[in-house]
Amino acid sequence: MKIIQKKLARFYFVTIIVTVMANNVQFSIAVHIMAGLACGCDQNLKSGDLAMSVNTSPSFVRRTLAKLSKAGLVKTATGKAGACWLAKNAKNISLLDIYEALDAPRAFSIHGYAEQKTCKVSCHIKAALEKALAKTQKAMEASLSEISLAQIASDVKRR
Repeated sequence: MKIIQKKLARFYFVTIIVTVMANNVQFSIAVHIMAGLACGCDQNLKSGDLAMSVNTSPSFVRRTLAKLSKAGLVKTATGKAGACWLAKNAKNISLLDIYEALDAPRAFSIHGYAEQKTCKVSCHIKAALEKALAKTQKAMEASLSEISLAQIASDVKRR
């Protein structure tokens, strides 16, 4: 009997770490929804109508509307004939109101990588960045507070 030797291919295992920074679009979608309501495309829009405008699913729109409703920015009616509308005048809703209603992530965040004890920058960058980014966040929020939903709706109608 002849012994057959099988040669096994060498297998190399490689771990590839990919870092992805996803854009958070909750805020822009919420403003899109609110602008649709503010433009008066229809007095009682349904989540399906808004979803078609945003090009997303009605369930995602409903989740967003729930947050906006909880913040007192929209009113909703449930059921087959369900609809939604602005809870107050668009002039009295700022982009900051919408941003805060979503509890969206901050504009910038600091990475969560572990400190490298042998590197001074690695050990202190988070504290230094936190100070700078807090200032940036406040400036962004101040800017959002100065822009009303009515201004956005007006810009949309003009185009």
